[in-house]
Amino acid sequence: MGTHSHPELTKNQSLVFGTLNRADGPLTAYAILDLLRDEGFRAPLQVYRALEKLLDFGLVHRLESLNAFVACSHPGCSQHHAVAFAICETCGNVLEFTPDAALKDLSKWAGDCGFSPAKTTIELRGTCRGCGQAATN
Repeated sequence: MGTHSHPELTKNQSLVFGTLNRADGPLTAYAILDLLRDEGFRAPLQVYRALEKLLDFGLVHRLESLNAFVACSHPGCSQHHAVAFAICETCGNVLEFTPDAALKDLSKWAGDCGFSPAKTTIELRGTCRGCGQAATN
């Protein structure tokens, strides 16, 4: 399963992770359920339980604004307490990145305010380069 190091996954966790890993973009829990019906998935709870563990392991991320999930694009992500996504509203493409300078500013602000963030997710919504170029042609 790529270069991720993680605990042994259960069958359901492996199936959910594999589905997200093969997907072209983010998937909702219900889309995952539909794709795994032939594998014996019947209830949303089965998907949500697997997603919860995969989130804990840092193998997948939840895109809050889309209420959808994506496989982590780089190994060792569970070490990061912050992650950022650029989401194209035209084609649905999602890029994962770590905005170090912005995170430094956020950490300083949080420290100055005495706020202790448990997790930071930044989502940029807009148009990717490919869709932007297509629109100007």
